[in-house]
Formats: sequence, structure tokens, C-alpha cells
Amino acid sequence: MCGIAGRYNYLSHAPVQPELLRGMCELLAHRGPDGEGVYHQKDVGFGHRRLAVLDLTEAAHQPMVRGNGALVITYNGEIYNFKELRKTLEGFGHQFRSQSDTEVVLAAYEQYGVDCLRHLQGMFAFAIWDAGQRTLFLVRDRAGKKPLYYRVDRDGIAFASEPKAFLAEPAYHPLVDLGAIAHYLTYQYVPAAESAFHGVHKLLPAQYLLIKNGKIHVERYWHRPSEPSFPGSLQEAQEELLVKLKEAIRGRMISDVPLGAFLSGGLDSSVIVGLMAQLSDRPIKTFSIGFEHHGYNELPYAKLVARYFSTDHHEYLVTPKAMEIFPRLAWSYNEPFADSSAIPTSYLAQLTRKHVTVALNGDGGDENLLGYDRYRAMVLGDRFDHLPGAIRNGVNALAGLIPEPTTFKSKLNRVRRFVSGLGEPAIRRYGRWITHLDPEEIARVCQGELLASYLKDEAFSLLGEAFHRSAAPDLPGRFQDVDFQTYLPDDLLVKVDIATMAYGLEARSPFLDHHVIEFCASLPTAMKMRGSQKKYVLKQAVQSLLPQEIVNRPKMGFGVPMDHWLRTDLREMAYDLLLSDRAVQRGYFRKPVVEGWLDEHTKGRRDRHERLWNLLMLELWHRAYIDGEKNYRTLPNFM
Repeated sequence: MCGIAGRYNYLSHAPVQPELLRGMCELLAHRGPDGEGVYHQKDVGFGHRRLAVLDLTEAAHQPMVRGNGALVITYNGEIYNFKELRKTLEGFGHQFRSQSDTEVVLAAYEQYGVDCLRHLQGMFAFAIWDAGQRTLFLVRDRAGKKPLYYRVDRDGIAFASEPKAFLAEPAYHPLVDLGAIAHYLTYQYVPAAESAFHGVHKLLPAQYLLIKNGKIHVERYWHRPSEPSFPGSLQEAQEELLVKLKEAIRGRMISDVPLGAFLSGGLDSSVIVGLMAQLSDRPIKTFSIGFEHHGYNELPYAKLVARYFSTDHHEYLVTPKAMEIFPRLAWSYNEPFADSSAIPTSYLAQLTRKHVTVALNGDGGDENLLGYDRYRAMVLGDRFDHLPGAIRNGVNALAGLIPEPTTFKSKLNRVRRFVSGLGEPAIRRYGRWITHLDPEEIARVCQGELLASYLKDEAFSLLGEAFHRSAAPDLPGRFQDVDFQTYLPDDLLVKVDIATMAYGLEARSPFLDHHVIEFCASLPTAMKMRGSQKKYVLKQAVQSLLPQEIVNRPKMGFGVPMDHWLRTDLREMAYDLLLSDRAVQRGYFRKPVVEGWLDEHTKGRRDRHERLWNLLMLELWHRAYIDGEKNYRTLPNFM
């Protein structure tokens, strides 16, 4: 697991300077604390920061060169089937000088060309320079676990694991992409393929980019299946699911450094820990964090699982240092990012890195197996659409009478969110369920050029495009496809990648093995969601693996008491930042509306924490990246 960067000046053919590559790598040093390397040859240059996980020797040093410079790679990731693939390649006559998966990727490209991607099982983002073909090959893994940004200028193309690396380029001056900011306000993250920086783009999951003969070609090499095809019974599905998960976990337990697992006490992380315990001859190291606020604290459940499997358990109770953490969090995440679960994830990553270098997690379980309440809500909403008109009109009239809740955890908040979308098309109903600010609120708070940028696109157009691309036969399946194309890669996987790599920790996700993804996609909705039961097939499969308290407990989510913090610890900072002259002069938001949200929330009249956190992270990002304030440009130190 590493940080990669590079340039190919295919337009000007200007030489790439090694000092530039080292500068880019320096800004990615947190992703690879174990070593640095650069390669440059005329108009091509690669940089690499190494987090050593497999083959800790110098033989695995990167950028890695093969065939006297015929092929060069800078690589970030893990290929879990690299040993089997290496044997296959040795059968073709390939020889290896290291025990690393990096060399296997390079040999696979040498053997198969672009088709090598079909043979790779894992998470990865890499660049290969093919000197013989004068071709640059950029790739991102199927699920989007590993990030890859790029920008094209008058000289050629620059790429990096994080866009902060581009700040090392003397000619680069970051500018705001207002269209991306408008999308951020809607989704709480900047969706791919755009970024918050004008002219900077993200390679999408399962995409590769080729530059040859002065032309850029981008293509998708894998698609998650949409139509169910599993022919077996529920019992057979349960058995096959556990087989697939065990195989995915077995490959992810290969490491030359200490390894453990995140343990929230939820179903997915508990399943991973339970299966790891079956595959290991020693206690699994597990890591959990909690909060003093009872509604956000899962430590008792994590302890229950840890005792059940006799793990070597470590936990930490979070007491936030608000003024120190949040500005640095904005620098760490590169773009505005308002998923507040980034905070506990970052605490968890720092705790875990003190003991191990690799940690498995349960990411992807909800997306694969219909684990979110919103999937059920969409089914109920569809049933509402088929009720007689008089009943629908009566429910809509009553919906307007539901008051706004004063606290986020209120059940009334969930009811209000559900009924607010009734009577609207399915995609808008879904959009209202998952977003921080609804279209009416954004139109009310925004002004000037930002409002104009927002009004150019329908708020939920990105969701609609993903929805209409889906070939799934029912609403839950189609919204599953939407999440795999948007929320999973652009929010959840960004959150975990940035939080873990900020501390040189590698996170591995067995549920996101592409064989597991394909198998879960083959199952009909009735096996994944039955009545009010979510993730039905998984819960049935692990009845004898886990304590019943874990199998049957409601989903809690990995949240923080942000609503409380904004009334206490963060109150003063929120007023100072959001109403400051600098924030007002940006011309983005109407000050009276922002001030009204602050007053309503801090005085306990309405819960506005999601809106306020969204605006706060945008302002902090501006100060770190656009204003260039040095005191914001450090990675967070939580403990």
C-alpha cells in the first residue's frame, strides 16, 4: 500500500525533473512511510512512497523497472491472488527477482497487455510506462478502493494518489470547480469523475486510461452484474456466501507485517472477525473505538464479539480535541468531505496503527446485501405510489404537519425524511433520503455564482443517470447499483482510504472482493431482504458463527455526536468560521440563512448539524487548499 505520482509530457516532450517527482512524493509521505523512489527518463517520470507489507526487502523497491527500462511501474495496492498468478506466469517463462505482487503485476502486463486486468484480484491503482509502445497505462481497481487523480495541462498529464501532490508543481495553482462544490452540497462528497479542483479529475472505479500517439483513451474494463442469476436454494446461497467470504479473507490475511481487524460490534465486522478466527492459529488483534454519548457507543457489542472469539482486543474512548482535529481533517481529505464518520474512522486508524500495519474491515456488506433502511424505504414508497389517489393526498397533507426534530437520533427524524419524499419520482425520493441538504435548502442558502452552478444541473441528476444505467429487475436492485456507482466509491471508500493512509495503515475489505460482489449480485432480492429483515441470507448463514445478540441487533451506523458537539465543543468555532468576513466574502452563502441555522441548532430549536457540518468542512477546505494557510496543512493527530 503506497502513494504514487508521476508525469508524462506527451504534448511538449519537456523533460520531467526528479525534483518535481520528489516534491510530489513528499506531499504523499503519509501514504508510504517506509521508503521513496523516483524514475525519470526524458519526458516521463514516476514517483513512489512505500508502505512495506509484502517482501520488505529492497528487491520490491519502486518504481520497479523490468527489461532494462522497457516497462516501469509505480503501484499502490495488493493483489491477493499474486502467488497463483506468479505460477501461471512462470509457466510462460517469466522470471522474478522479488517476492512482491508489484513484480507480478508488471509481468502480467508484459504477458497479457491491457487484458492483464482480467487476471488481477485485489485493490489497486497503478501506472505502467511501456517504453516500446510509448504508452502510459493508468488503472483503478474494480470497486474503487484505491484512488487515482489526474490533470492535463499544456505539457501533458500529471497523476497522483491524492490531488495535494499537484501542489508541488510550480505551474499549478488550485482553483475551485463551482459545479463540483454544488454537487458536494447535495451529496456531502464530490462525486467522480469531477473533483473540487478545476481541471483535476478522478479515474472511475474499474476504469483504465491509455495515452498513446498523443491521444487519451479511457475505458471501463469490468461491470458489476445487475440481473440475478443464482439457480440454487437459500441454503445453498448461505453456504456459497460463506465459502466466498472465507476465500476473500484468506487472501487478505497474507502479510509480512502484523495484521488485525476493525471491530465495531456490527454484523459485518463481526462476521469478518469470526471467519478470521477460524482461519488463524493465534488470537486475532481487534480494534474498536467508542464515545461517551450512549447513542453513539458500540463498545459493549465489540467487547462481546472480542470475548466470544478470544481476540487480542484494543479499544479507545474518544474525547475530541475539536479545534485541533477539524482543520487538519480538511487537509487530510483533499476535497470537501462532510461524512462525519470520517472522525471515528480516523481515530480508529490511529489506534490500530500503533499495533499493526494491516487491518481487515466489513466495508461493502450493506451495499452487497441490501443492509440499509433506505432500500426498504424505497419499496414502501413504491407501494404508496400504487394507493388510491385520495389516500395519497391525505398522507401528503399529514406529512406537512410533522414538525422538524430537535435531535438527530429522534425517530421522528426518520419518519419525516421518509414522508417528505412521498409522491415524488423514485430517484428524487432516494435523493432526499441520502443527502444532507435538499434542493429547496440549497437554493435558499446559496447565492451568486455558486447558486448559478447549482441550478445548471438537476440536484439528483447523477443518481438518476446511475439509476437508468441499471438493468436490475426491481427497485432495491437498481438502488444497489446506484450506491455501487456513487456512495460506495465516492464516500465510504474515500473515507477509509484517507483515514487509514494518513497513518500508514492498510485497510482490506473482504466484502469488496470482486468474486464476493459478483456472487451477491447474482442473488435475488428476496434472499437479501425479506420483510423487514435486511441482509437476510448473511444473517441466516452466520447463525452458528456469531452470538445471537450480534446477529439480531439493529444497525447502528458508525456516527459521532456531531449534533451535541455543535452545541458545546464546536459551537464557538462554528460561529467564528461560518460568519467570518472571509467566509462571507466568498459570496457562496446568504449570511442570514447560515446565522439562522446556527441559532436554531445551538439553542436547541431544530437539528441543523448536517447542514452546518457541510458548510464548516467546505470553509476549512478553502482555507487549507485555496487560501493556502500553512497552519491548516498538517495531517490530524488525534491521540
